[in-house]
Amino acid sequence: MANIRPLSEHLALKALKELNEVPERIQEDLNALRAWIGKQPHLRARTDDQFLVGFLRGCKYSLERAKKKIDIYYSVRTNTHDYISKCDPLSDKNQYFIKQGFILSLPNTITPDGARIVLIRPGLYDPAKITATDILRFAILMFDFQNLDDQWIVGGGVGVLDLTNVTVAHLVQFTPIYIKKLSVVCQDAMPFRFQGLHCVNAPPGFEAVFDWFKRFVNEKNRKRLYVHGVLENMYKHIPQKLLPTEYGGEAGSLKELTVYGENMILKNRDYFMEESQYGTDEKKRPGRPNTEETLFGIDGSFRKLDID
Repeated sequence: MANIRPLSEHLALKALKELNEVPERIQEDLNALRAWIGKQPHLRARTDDQFLVGFLRGCKYSLERAKKKIDIYYSVRTNTHDYISKCDPLSDKNQYFIKQGFILSLPNTITPDGARIVLIRPGLYDPAKITATDILRFAILMFDFQNLDDQWIVGGGVGVLDLTNVTVAHLVQFTPIYIKKLSVVCQDAMPFRFQGLHCVNAPPGFEAVFDWFKRFVNEKNRKRLYVHGVLENMYKHIPQKLLPTEYGGEAGSLKELTVYGENMILKNRDYFMEESQYGTDEKKRPGRPNTEETLFGIDGSFRKLDID
């Protein structure tokens, strides 16, 4: 029997209906995926049941899609080694983000099998002290953290990007190449089901960054990107009661959510620290190697972001 966490009744039904999960066949599928990994000379990957079932679920139990996504997942990590090699939640930069509550998972969902809501507040950090590399590194750590959440994997994930206090100094950090890296990490290298991103309180100049992000995502995901002039316009998508107390909701205070999030991240510190031992050896890859250029490269004329 597969060594995986049991799903809630509602998530189990969703996995059955929408993700093609057949409980009696999970172990067979896991064994097939693990056998494939063992035959890849270039791939150093986690092979525990819980990790692999996340990719099977995220790929609706298509073994070929799961293989491709695992390969890209680790190729991205190898080609962003500067981020993965510093994934300790106790590092100074990561602690800076964690203690601010920069990215917070909210406890309640619209329906029991619904998407996990994640609140992101980039206006909290000081762009004079923090670089886009720091942000991408922490974002990858938080994606790994969310991948430990069955609600996120089965129900999907939806982001609320609150741009309060974001300035031009924040925006200019996100050059097209960093936006491309973030889009590849989100769209191609993670097993979760993206259900939407809702941007609120956008400052002048945000449109330029947002337009670049839209260029790098597929059409299906592009339709799930929203910019709301005011917070109230988002409530038809995400009810206010699901938000933190400071937003008029019932999810608990930002302080409570930040402390809870920090405790959960640190509880899984060993998991994050192990990440540096996994990846790909592109010299051993059969065929063309995956490089930073092939994964993230963009036309040279598009490397500068113009913000009015």
